[in-house]
Amino acid sequence: MDSVFKKDPKPALLTGILLILLYLGWTIWMDNYWLLPGVLIIFDMFITRKVKWFFWRKTEFAKSRIIIEGMDALVFGIIVAAFIRIFFVEAYSIPTSSMERSLMIGDYLFVSKISYGPRMSNTPLSFPFAHHTLPFTRNVPAYLDWIKRPYKRLAGFSGIKNNDVIVFNFPEGDTVVLQHPDQSYYALVRQYGREFIHEKFDLTTRPVDKKENYVKRCAGIPGDTIRISGGRLFVNGIPEPENSNIQYDFFIRTDGSLIEDEQFLEMDIYPPDIKYNPDRFLYEIPLTENMTQKLNLLPNVMSVTRYENRNPYSGIHTIFPFHRDFPWNEDNFGPLVVPGKEIEVGITVENLPLYRRIIELYEDNYLEVDGNEIFINGRKTNSYTFQMDYYFVLGDNRHNSADSRFWGFVPEDHIVGKAMMIWLSLDRDKKFPDNIRWERMFKRID
Repeated sequence: MDSVFKKDPKPALLTGILLILLYLGWTIWMDNYWLLPGVLIIFDMFITRKVKWFFWRKTEFAKSRIIIEGMDALVFGIIVAAFIRIFFVEAYSIPTSSMERSLMIGDYLFVSKISYGPRMSNTPLSFPFAHHTLPFTRNVPAYLDWIKRPYKRLAGFSGIKNNDVIVFNFPEGDTVVLQHPDQSYYALVRQYGREFIHEKFDLTTRPVDKKENYVKRCAGIPGDTIRISGGRLFVNGIPEPENSNIQYDFFIRTDGSLIEDEQFLEMDIYPPDIKYNPDRFLYEIPLTENMTQKLNLLPNVMSVTRYENRNPYSGIHTIFPFHRDFPWNEDNFGPLVVPGKEIEVGITVENLPLYRRIIELYEDNYLEVDGNEIFINGRKTNSYTFQMDYYFVLGDNRHNSADSRFWGFVPEDHIVGKAMMIWLSLDRDKKFPDNIRWERMFKRID
């Protein structure tokens, strides 16, 4: 490359000028003018060429043109891939059934980070292309917390809207039980007690951007009032839009005979989703409305009934905000107002369970309660103004989803991006090549 530049400097000059302009635009987008010295590096790389930036060309390997070109391509590829991953698009996979039938286990997604604006990493010192754990290890962190940066998000194309499918860091994932990483530490503490969990298990903490990634549908944005009645979502008193992919658990009673496996497969109902009680001739299966209509047509099906939890106190230890004054469950929840930046609310001892985690943890305040009086950072108060926007999210598989009903709001600094497209889909119950779901590939996510 150096010899080419010496023979004909015009292409290098034009490339350098173009890269400098792009770099200046990127610096303005980043709103970080400490990056401006990078212009001098680009200028030298392509125009003055005083420093040998391509250091590998000075070694013995420089005698091999193939090795030089291979190193050039490798370095360039890593830089471009990292840049795209940080600022534009990243690939994710779906490990659970919480979004079926919109997203299936085995779906691989492209998630747009530029839609809402790329979020800058809180922990920039990390292993490339790894999330929170080093590859081929179980508990070795893939990052160093020597440098911790505050939350910052660059400008994007739009804000989060109702019904968007979003990827975010699990809000309760700041503390993780290493023996049970797929379970919420806080849920385990509520179930077994803090002392038991701390004595019996190993724990680790993670910064916001290294928490586990979740994908759900945005049900409520700042200022919305959320209510779930009889399993149906209402936002500001308006029923949610019809969505043929939303599933609920149903009970299917037969005349005593079994429903054939082939009949289930024709309806895209797979064995892992089927529970059967032979004593009562009763199936329990998550179904869409279309599936229930097909099952009702089977001659041996006597009834198809949607499950609904009607016990108001069944969710005291499992449903947000985990308090007897809020007797909610997964099917009957709210009303609950979604907090937002610069929105002021009155706070009392009675409604504090709704906002305590936001005030103390997400927005880093010191909160005390003395009788009926509330103190924030040592000052007595009866109101609070939120510093960030928050979101209420739900899974489309309504009875099989760990979502905002179970742990509360998603803070804006936890938002990763918008799920845009399925680029690959593999069926877990089939072998290659039959496991490829061709009809789902390159499907837009709605």
